[in-house]
Amino acid sequence: MNKISTKMICLCGLFAALTAICSQIAFDIGPVPINFATFSVFVAAGMLGAKFGTISQLVYVLIGAVGAPVFSHFTGGFSIVTGPTGGYILGYVAAAFITGLIVQKFNKNRYVVLPIAMLIGLIACYALGTVWFMHVTNRKLWDSLGLCVFPFIPGDIIKIALATILVARLKKVIKI
Repeated sequence: MNKISTKMICLCGLFAALTAICSQIAFDIGPVPINFATFSVFVAAGMLGAKFGTISQLVYVLIGAVGAPVFSHFTGGFSIVTGPTGGYILGYVAAAFITGLIVQKFNKNRYVVLPIAMLIGLIACYALGTVWFMHVTNRKLWDSLGLCVFPFIPGDIIKIALATILVARLKKVIKI
């Protein structure tokens, strides 16, 4: 049986806290705010891998779901997770898992694998969030994509580039 080290528990908590902090760097442009949380999700997955990157984001979601003000604009509570933007918040967990899994399997050339893994994770987050948004708001696909995905693509590309550089550099100096 694998033991979880104190170091990994601390790192999961650190990345959950980083996601909470990055969530506060937010700009309202519609029903879904632009925030920096996906940057933290990508770094967590790139550094911790699928298992612990996912755990870090589950901790973030659970802390927010019980009411701690960790979501965008210092909000929290189960109603946020079940509301129109909740699918994107849950998408952080999926993005961390998928990104971490790809990074673990194909960790040869970080500057190629990392951004591709992060992009695939982001697509999973977009898909989960958009389907949930459509369900909760009764909006059609193209309307939902126009509100919740297309405006975010340029910023998310920048976040992927920054996260790729940071993870590649951190992996050289921090052994996890």
